[in-house]
Amino acid sequence: MKRREFIHAAALGSLALSIPQVRAFGSNWSNNFELPKRVLGRTGERVSSIAFGGIMLNDHSPEFAKEIVSKAIELGVTYFDVAPSYGNAEAKLGPALKPYRKNCFLACKTHERGSEGAEKTLNQSLTYLETDYFDLFQLHAITTRDDVEKAFAPGGAMEVIEKAKQDGKIRYVGFSAHSVEAALLAMEKYDFDTAMFPLNFACWNAGDFGPQIYEKALSRNMGVIALKAMALTANKPGQEKYDKNVWYQPVTDEETMKLALKFTLSKEIATAIPPGKSTLFLKAIEFMKDYKPITPLESEKLMALAAQTPPLFANK
Repeated sequence: MKRREFIHAAALGSLALSIPQVRAFGSNWSNNFELPKRVLGRTGERVSSIAFGGIMLNDHSPEFAKEIVSKAIELGVTYFDVAPSYGNAEAKLGPALKPYRKNCFLACKTHERGSEGAEKTLNQSLTYLETDYFDLFQLHAITTRDDVEKAFAPGGAMEVIEKAKQDGKIRYVGFSAHSVEAALLAMEKYDFDTAMFPLNFACWNAGDFGPQIYEKALSRNMGVIALKAMALTANKPGQEKYDKNVWYQPVTDEETMKLALKFTLSKEIATAIPPGKSTLFLKAIEFMKDYKPITPLESEKLMALAAQTPPLFANK
């Protein structure tokens, strides 16, 4: 396959990558290419502007995991994200990342709200990922006020997280959220180091979803981790999933995909996590070869698309 054809297939997400194709990716780029680094808020850590979303490894072979992690490291990826709810992704990422662990920033999460469940998933994740600590550990996918209240109640997940930090199992504490209300409440209750939230052109402009969390996080010098930068909209009823590890419809037009990523990266975020498909992850890295902040004209194009696109999330 010619390189141009490979890139186009990667943009569309229609190609099931083989190990040789992963190895060849970027082979004719300048040897000096390395993903730009950004500061993760108050932590002072410098992380790659494009993150490795571990969910893309779910149900792939250990050999494939090894090759794409190795390629990511070669291209300068330092931020690796994973969670227990991502199928068998943790078990695939752990052995693949182990040779590079000391030079990586590894972030994990717990979807549990109670202390017993949180402690169990934390220890299981440490085992699967073959590490004795996480650089960042997050409350995962807080969506309702009840999620937050349970996590902070006596016997809640935050008790385990705080103890793990004291014990050296966790360096920094954050959250991921898909709700403006839940995210704002969480920030009222705890001085988190990071916030992971959808920062997407359509959600931001058509759904009023994102600006509130972004501004609040920056005012507290929190590291901002962007989700869904390359998303377009939700699946329609009965519509086939784009991919087993991508539950929404991503942008598939290459030019628009690049603009969508630029929209997010032009903000004061630390890193963006592409959709959970390896072709789209590599496409995001490809875009960074000539990255420049979004221009007013490019923003206008995205705003026109946002005006006619039902956003994946909206602040209701």
